[in-house]
Amino acid sequence: MGLHLYVAAPLFSAAEREFNSRLCAELERRGYSVTLPQRDCSGDREGIFRCCLSGIRRASVVIAVLEGAGCDDGTAFEVGYAFALGKRILGLRTDFRNVGEYGARVNLMLEKACEKLLASEEELFATLEKMEGNYGEEAEN
Repeated sequence: MGLHLYVAAPLFSAAEREFNSRLCAELERRGYSVTLPQRDCSGDREGIFRCCLSGIRRASVVIAVLEGAGCDDGTAFEVGYAFALGKRILGLRTDFRNVGEYGARVNLMLEKACEKLLASEEELFATLEKMEGNYGEEAEN
């Protein structure tokens, strides 16, 4: 069994939803199982909340899309929840702007929760390939 991914990302603009869908499609094309809340979670607010929590619990790795001047509130919650569960978290920030804290790329709490903070989709794919190899070795031992 390979890695199951949960994509934590803002989903409120057409551009955000398009980016998330394209990223998810490429991850699935590469053979990963992916939970994408905008696609996989529906219903009332309680149902969406429970679906997201379940997706994070099932995930081997959480991919946190950390774009913009400040992180999306929901994404920040998902990162905190995943971190509390001991999940591996990869931050993806293609935005070259820094945030206000000492010229940091993201908020300190988000930075420290992420195993890696990646600057491109290509870096993300390469990191996941390495993790996939290590995951297979761990499963055999």
